[in-house]
Formats: sequence, C-alpha cells, structure tokens
Amino acid sequence: MTDYILSLQCPDQPGIVRSLAQGLVLADANILESAQFSDPITGLFCMRVRFESPQASVEALLGQLMTQLAAFDPVLNLRPARQLRRALVMVSKHNHCLVDLLYRREISELAIEMPLIVSNHPDLGPLAKHHGVPYYYIPVTPDSKADAEAQLRSLIAEYEIDVVVLARYMQVLSESFAEDYYGRIINIHHSFLPGFKGANPYLRAYERGVKMIGATAHFVTQALDEGPIIEQDVIRVSHNKTPEELVALGRDVERLVLARAVMLYAADRLQISGARTVIFD
Repeated sequence: MTDYILSLQCPDQPGIVRSLAQGLVLADANILESAQFSDPITGLFCMRVRFESPQASVEALLGQLMTQLAAFDPVLNLRPARQLRRALVMVSKHNHCLVDLLYRREISELAIEMPLIVSNHPDLGPLAKHHGVPYYYIPVTPDSKADAEAQLRSLIAEYEIDVVVLARYMQVLSESFAEDYYGRIINIHHSFLPGFKGANPYLRAYERGVKMIGATAHFVTQALDEGPIIEQDVIRVSHNKTPEELVALGRDVERLVLARAVMLYAADRLQISGARTVIFD
C-alpha cells in the first residue's frame, strides 16, 4: 500500500465529494484523513485527502481520479506522502530563520528536503557547509538583478524545486519572477507593516511604544508584502523593553511563524483561494 496526499480545488457545486469517492473506490483506496472547505468569497471548493492505495503509479492513479472528476474542471495535485517537498531557501545576513529551519529538518520535525541555499552575501556559507547543504552566492546589484534572477530560475529547474523560502532574504524579487512562481514563494516579515516601513523598524516601534511584536508569513505576489497570509503570531511587550530586546523577541516570533508556514506547505495543508489561504489543520 502507498500513502498518498491529494489536493483538490474547483468551483463549488454538488457531487464533487461523491465523484472523488467513486474514484478512490476504483483505486481500492482507504481514506486516512479528509478535510474540505467551500469558500463563500471565491466560490471555490477546496479539499485535502490522505489515503492509501495498492496503486503504485501516481500517473495512473491521477488519471483515474481525473476521469471521475472531469466534469468539475478541477485542479488536482497528487503525490506519495513519502515524496518530500523540495525547498530552496534564500537568505541575506540574518541567520535565525535559516538556523531554525535547518534544526527542524535535522530532527525530522520539518518534513522537507533542502537541496540548496542561495544568498546575496557570502556570510552564511560556513553555516550551510556545516549542515552539508550546497550554498550559492549570487550577489545582487541594480545592474545585475536580472542576471541574478536568471541564475535563480536555472537553479529552481535544475534542483526541481517546489517552493522558494525567503528566510530573511533582503532583496525584492521582480514582478515577473513573483508572477511566474506565484504560490511557490513564501516570505517572512515583521508585522509592523505598513506602520513602520524602511530601516530600523524596531527602533521606530520602540519610540512609539508598541505593545505587541509580531510576524507574518505569506506568499509573495507582485504587490510587495501583500500576498495571501499563511501564518501569523504576536507576543506582548511592555514599555521597559529596549530596542535590542524588541529585535531579539522579533527574531523568535519570525522563526516560529516561518517554520509553521513551511510545515503547512510541506504537508500540502494550504491552498490559495483568491486573496487568502485555506489552512487544513
């Protein structure tokens, strides 16, 4: 028996679950988990099913299911559960999110493959080497940005990457890149936006006496920091916290929120529905 994860999305209408069930019966499948959501905003039906089947061919199984569901014009994704998602992690100089992802991967808490790390600075190369992950240093300047993204596209294809994780990568990706890889790039940033943009947001937040420090993980879109939100969290702070202490607290919440977002992606527990995400816990 092979354990599979199926993601389904299509316009909401009667008969979808019945038709999927018929397809699974024909595949001698046994359902292990099932979750669904009908989005009243977009009119989309979203579903995630984990099942086991003696059918060993992903292509043949997907064809069987598509035959049963063809009338609903669905978007289907099927993979064996043992086939891990492949992540390209991008960083600049801050290492807290990368360190956390590497640690969680090594203790098998994060079920994802990390075949390479890309950075616009050489600083974190020794960290990647310590963990046995190839490190690509691709500097980015206004004149070299297009060439840098061309290299990035080549690496995504070469390493068969499923998702790009911006683990505090301090460069803005081009609109064309964001569009071409929509739904496949996850970013993390502090939740002071849009109130404290630019440099030294924690100092500005300290000066304004903020009472909460937070972080948001979201999919990257052409509109900067406005993509569908995947995960968020906050912690309360008081007036006696220094700017340095706020930064430290921010690091903690950023790494936790990003890790949760990547875990959701790795388990196929999230789908994009319009301007928001559907999360199957």
